[in-house]
Amino acid sequence: MTLETVTPRYAAAVGLLAVVPVLVYGVTNSGLAGLVSAVNVAVIIGSLYLAMSPVEGSHGAHSATDNGAAR
Repeated sequence: MTLETVTPRYAAAVGLLAVVPVLVYGVTNSGLAGLVSAVNVAVIIGSLYLAMSPVEGSHGAHSATDNGAAR
């Protein structure tokens, strides 16, 4: 499997495996630090999911007369 064929959902699911060592860290050391670390992992995985998701809409949304000149 190449990286081009990986879907955002599959990549996010694999990324969520990072929560496992965070939970172990939280249980063995500091519960609050584990919680903060778990939230950070969730934010990063969510951001990557959104960044890799397909974008809807047309690419050529500019008008044919718009030549990019400043107005």
